[in-house]
Amino acid sequence: MAEETTKENAVPAEKPQDNIITSKHSAVINGKTVNYTVTIGTMVVSQESRKDGIYEGEKPRFEIFFTAYTLDEPGDIAERPLTFSFNGGPGSASLWVHLGFLGPRRVQLDADGNVIKFPAPLIDNEYSILDMTDLVFIDPVMTGYSRAIVGNKEADFLGYKNDIQSVGDFIRLYVTRNERWASPKYLAGESYGTPRSVGLAKYLSEEYSLELNGLMLISTANDFSTLEFDPGNELPFVLFLPTYAADAWYYKKAAPKYLEMSIEDFTAEVRSFAEEEYLTALFKGSRLTAAEREALAEKLAAYTGLKKQYILNSNLRIEISQFCKELLRDEHLVVGRIDSRYTGTDRNNVGSSFEDDPSCYQLNGAFGSAINDYFRRELGFKCERPYIVSASLWKDWKYNNNSYLQQQDIIRDDMAKNKDLKVWVICGYYDLATPFFAAEWVYDHIFLEPAYQKNLTFTYYESGHMIYLHEPSLAQFRKDAEKWYLEE
Repeated sequence: MAEETTKENAVPAEKPQDNIITSKHSAVINGKTVNYTVTIGTMVVSQESRKDGIYEGEKPRFEIFFTAYTLDEPGDIAERPLTFSFNGGPGSASLWVHLGFLGPRRVQLDADGNVIKFPAPLIDNEYSILDMTDLVFIDPVMTGYSRAIVGNKEADFLGYKNDIQSVGDFIRLYVTRNERWASPKYLAGESYGTPRSVGLAKYLSEEYSLELNGLMLISTANDFSTLEFDPGNELPFVLFLPTYAADAWYYKKAAPKYLEMSIEDFTAEVRSFAEEEYLTALFKGSRLTAAEREALAEKLAAYTGLKKQYILNSNLRIEISQFCKELLRDEHLVVGRIDSRYTGTDRNNVGSSFEDDPSCYQLNGAFGSAINDYFRRELGFKCERPYIVSASLWKDWKYNNNSYLQQQDIIRDDMAKNKDLKVWVICGYYDLATPFFAAEWVYDHIFLEPAYQKNLTFTYYESGHMIYLHEPSLAQFRKDAEKWYLEE
């Protein structure tokens, strides 16, 4: 007769355990051989639990998958900078900044960011910043191998505040276990990783008195009102225009006189037009005269390469999906949203929106295969759960009462309360996901005191959302990073 199972004799659930391994490696970075240690795996993060005001101890909530690189060199590790890095989405794992940008190994692409062959091999990343800072790549919950622990709701981690808390608690735990409280500490976030970084600076300071030395914000999204083409929101039409023009310049679709200009001079002219003339025209709405509409459409056509009549038919307002479909329609091509240097084809040449983003589907397979192979064969980390490259969590993401996420006040407070906090805003000219003019608008409206303005840096690259997919831009980034990390 089988024994009856009761609470007293039930087998307790196995306590979640860390699964972490280390290994030694070397790579050629900036012309020199660099020796480093890789620590990779999942770390269980517990959070304090209370019920009816009674402290019930710490409850394991989630496990974060991370890959840490520490330089093997003599000296006090506490004096060495430490940079935590992640991608955005929400729902993207960190493989892009990891194997495309900052880490000591990168996916081999040609100079323009095209996949040479499948599967794409890994090579030493001579542009890595590992010789300047130790690196920790973080996959937030429900990305990569990171998961909620059984008994916890996945939904509890899908939101602006929830995400910041879980990533922030991991950072505090990593810093504590690895005795890095005395190290200069930086965050490097891309896309949605930029609002995460800004929020983390506030959270880590207020919750744990953990102050940061710098935020590297790659392709920023710190005010969603600048990016969402919602009814009644005229701002994105103005802020996307210089990027439309940059794309037209790149494909030689702008008016001939503009093709003789540099990308810097051309976009500077379009910026002035956008804020001094175009914004005013959109503000006037139906009060524009027919002559004013004609004159404005003519200028927009010269800048963007779109047909004048198309612009008039669009009521002088071009949404991003329309632009991606229309710019190269005569060639039966669509341009990428993440990076407009990439083109693809749709099943037909009609419609007002592309079917998929060619700057995504041409790269996902190369990076996804490379990261899975790298973890298992080169680093020796064995895990049979799927590595989630992109979970599209934005569908279930919770923001601030469904209003636009806007961080101007948080950025100002972060920089004002920590007078040594450096902020580096990195922009790609061909980024239609987070346009450079939108980033400028946000930082023009944080109203930073002049004394702190010196801590804010903008740099621009002739690439897209992931500026490192263009090797000349990656090489320039490396030089810019040396100034940012090493110069006071």
